[in-house]
Amino acid sequence: MGNLQKTHIIEAASWIAIIAILYAFSFEFDKEIEIYKFGASGWPRSILALFCLVVVGNIWYQYNHGSKIQAGRVGISDDDISEADSSLSSWITISAFITAPLLYAWSLKPIGFYSATPFFILAIIMLLGERRPKWIVGITSLIYGILITLFLLILNAPLPQGTVSPFYDFSAFMLRISNQIQHLF
Repeated sequence: MGNLQKTHIIEAASWIAIIAILYAFSFEFDKEIEIYKFGASGWPRSILALFCLVVVGNIWYQYNHGSKIQAGRVGISDDDISEADSSLSSWITISAFITAPLLYAWSLKPIGFYSATPFFILAIIMLLGERRPKWIVGITSLIYGILITLFLLILNAPLPQGTVSPFYDFSAFMLRISNQIQHLF
């Protein structure tokens, strides 16, 4: 089976099981929405399809290359995991990784998706160790652009707009632009 190890298969099977459970759960809220042609479960199912692609890509890579370290890749190999650094800074980073999504989720109601997301992406990129300003801005812009294109233009999914004035105004601006672009086609 190539370079696949038992742990690779268990990991892939676990992800597929999670995806299958979430897909089955999506039928609980699969209702037609007048303004959204794919229904209430359209965008969650598209995210699950992307997860499936990631699992297939991951298992394909592991089949061909196993767990060997890639040059320039951040992280440690499976062999070095027992020697992982357990310093205070690593605990702070782990705590920040756990706290960041919670703060992001909490900020969605007052600030909204369109304003909070770039800062969340930027925080995660910096937590991953990137320090070059051009790369941080470029990667944040690319990921934000992909998310906006996917959720606002392709899926037309309603996202939290925020309730605080400057953030709500920015969300309204984004929705007006989306509406104008969709009327072009």
